[in-house]
Amino acid sequence: MAMTSTLSPCTKTLPLHPTPILSLNLKTSPSIQLKSNHHRRRTTLIISKSKNTDSADGPDRLISAVCYFYPFFDGIQYGKYVINQFSFLQTLIQPLVPAIRVFKSFPFNGFLVFLTLYFVVVRNPNFSRYVRFNTMQAIVLDVLLIFPDLLERGFNPRDGIGLDLLMSLDSTVFLFLLVSLIYGSSSCFLGQVPRLPIVAEAADRQVM
Repeated sequence: MAMTSTLSPCTKTLPLHPTPILSLNLKTSPSIQLKSNHHRRRTTLIISKSKNTDSADGPDRLISAVCYFYPFFDGIQYGKYVINQFSFLQTLIQPLVPAIRVFKSFPFNGFLVFLTLYFVVVRNPNFSRYVRFNTMQAIVLDVLLIFPDLLERGFNPRDGIGLDLLMSLDSTVFLFLLVSLIYGSSSCFLGQVPRLPIVAEAADRQVM
């Protein structure tokens, strides 16, 4: 009877050791899982924010700058009066003459370039918003050339005050295209966002 009484406390205390170990594991494992999930969520947010940035790298700047040559080449004929009056404009445009001749060599080149820029670049989410916005600005600027073209076809004076008004209109359109080309391309090369009057608002509505 004495031996059984001394052994009985030992048999009762032995099962108590595994339970704290199991409970410790059950308490610590959820906390580790929560920390890892929180870390994954934070990493996902950082990655998604970096994809939505409008920062422009070298290729984006180059593509955006080249797009502004499209409306200038398409409206070069509006400078036929002002270019002959100022020699510095002739010197400025002389390096672009070969490219202008290639652009004007086929009558549908302007329309093909328009379709390419709109559907391949503007509507392509693989390009950054920086590229798509500047491309859309160049497209809208080229579309606006329809109005002076229609005015020239309906109002084509040979001399007098009507010819003077036509020369002033053509020269104004050409100078606006030239300023847009210089401002737009130089801003893109510097990584800035050029915003042309009227054109920028229309481009914003088209680019999501």
